[in-house]
Amino acid sequence: MLEPIQKAVLAANLGFNPTNNGTLIIINVPALTEDRRKDLVKKTKTEGENAKVSIRAARKDANEELKKQNKLPEDEKKSAEQKIQEITDGYAVKVDKHLEQKEKEIMTV
Repeated sequence: MLEPIQKAVLAANLGFNPTNNGTLIIINVPALTEDRRKDLVKKTKTEGENAKVSIRAARKDANEELKKQNKLPEDEKKSAEQKIQEITDGYAVKVDKHLEQKEKEIMTV
């Protein structure tokens, strides 16, 4: 069971080199240098962008499901699309706020 975990940590490309002594996985976490902090901020921004892409994909799926509803009047569909867009924008703002907060946290020594 330890070997797959060790491989997953290596595959995550976090800059850690885990060692396996048979019963434990040992990960030495190096001190954070400014360059390492900047790398972590870049990875955080990448994950934030991935989150926004997922949010937009959910919006697309919701809009497609809405278009399949033939029984709804056109004005209700437009209203629902606007509500979906508002929800999407709200979550995108939340992601941006979390990213900003996390960047400050990472860069604080």
